[in-house]
Amino acid sequence: MKSTVPELRRRTRPSRAVSLSRLACCFLPLVAFLSSPASSASDDSDGGSSAKQRAEAIEVRFPPFPRAENLIPFTVSATADNKFMIDSESLSVTPERVVYYTLVIVSSAGARNVSYEAIRCATGERRVFGFGRSDDTWSKARSEQWLRIEESTVNRQHAALFGEYFCTVGTSLRDADDARRILRSGGNRTNLRP
Repeated sequence: MKSTVPELRRRTRPSRAVSLSRLACCFLPLVAFLSSPASSASDDSDGGSSAKQRAEAIEVRFPPFPRAENLIPFTVSATADNKFMIDSESLSVTPERVVYYTLVIVSSAGARNVSYEAIRCATGERRVFGFGRSDDTWSKARSEQWLRIEESTVNRQHAALFGEYFCTVGTSLRDADDARRILRSGGNRTNLRP
């Protein structure tokens, strides 16, 4: 009488050399990624030096804490529950097309987050320099890295500021007044000076 239980094949164990080569194949892409210049924290995407980045980190001074009358609301998406605003007095634009600003986000429950940030238009990167405290003072951010701006439903405010307000293709902000005009007009570029 034959058994109805299927016969199990005995799995042979691969040799140690085969196991190590498979393991190496799995980690090789990770090692290559981590050692690439694009993932290096000291990489300066706009062609500058590490010394320039360190000097920039030292030179950043926090603006006065934002006041309600200076806040300019901007749209992130039609479905966003939070209110997003930029402090008009904190706006500045460098000749290298770096836009500095204070971002204020108020949740639907009333919680308020304040951060001092910058966007590099030339490279599509952002950086947070500090966070606002409840006593209207600043706390320096731990990270000094510039991060690539990505289109996402989470934290979309950076993508909106980059692509719809500050760094759109074909136009350049000349100064903080240009940035204020664009924010107040909802991203409409016709309000820029000729």
